[in-house]
Amino acid sequence: MQFPSPLARGTLVARYKRFFADVALDDGTEITVHCPNPGAMLGLNTPGLRAWVSRSDDPKRKLAHTLELVEADGGLVGINTMHPNRLVAEALAADHFPEFTGYATHRREVRYGVNSRVDFLLEAPDRPPCWLEIKNCHLMRTPGLAEFPDCVAARSTKHLGELEAMVAAGDRAAVLFVVQRTDCHRFAPAGDCDPAFASALERVQASGVELYVYGCEIDMAGVRLAGRIA
Repeated sequence: MQFPSPLARGTLVARYKRFFADVALDDGTEITVHCPNPGAMLGLNTPGLRAWVSRSDDPKRKLAHTLELVEADGGLVGINTMHPNRLVAEALAADHFPEFTGYATHRREVRYGVNSRVDFLLEAPDRPPCWLEIKNCHLMRTPGLAEFPDCVAARSTKHLGELEAMVAAGDRAAVLFVVQRTDCHRFAPAGDCDPAFASALERVQASGVELYVYGCEIDMAGVRLAGRIA
């Protein structure tokens, strides 16, 4: 997945109201940018971090720039939570996942459960459908350990219950965590950030919901899905 425009480098001044951030560009200009991340961004919202923003020429946008990357722990971290679904869509089309080969169609945003939409529904005439939820992950507090979530994630916990119900009905269901950083090789639920999610993840795995964690390659050109880390 390529960034929509060449990235401009700056310094993070502040992230606030969840979806806004102020960035001081290297040319001295200070701008307010869209921060496409509803989470706490623990360790990634510290003023003074190096940051990179893309620019859109869409006249309908209120903010032309989007916060894409920050530098933390010596490496680049993707903070745009819109990217994982795009990355997975590209990877499914390219048959990147050995776990999800053989499905004829990959439908997106299909209604299921109680007022929910699954990220992907994989279907083929010779097998049960696979309900696939995608989660963005970028928290690292212990070197090499990716954790999710970084705050209370009630919606994600609800999704786990929906997947569990699909398995109980005889279908296949999976949750795939996309780690938007390059320095992790392990994964664990962040039970101190959201005990309910951690408990639910353990429960649904025991019920047959599959868990996959994939890392990313990140540079100034874009973000690409890499290999499986858990």
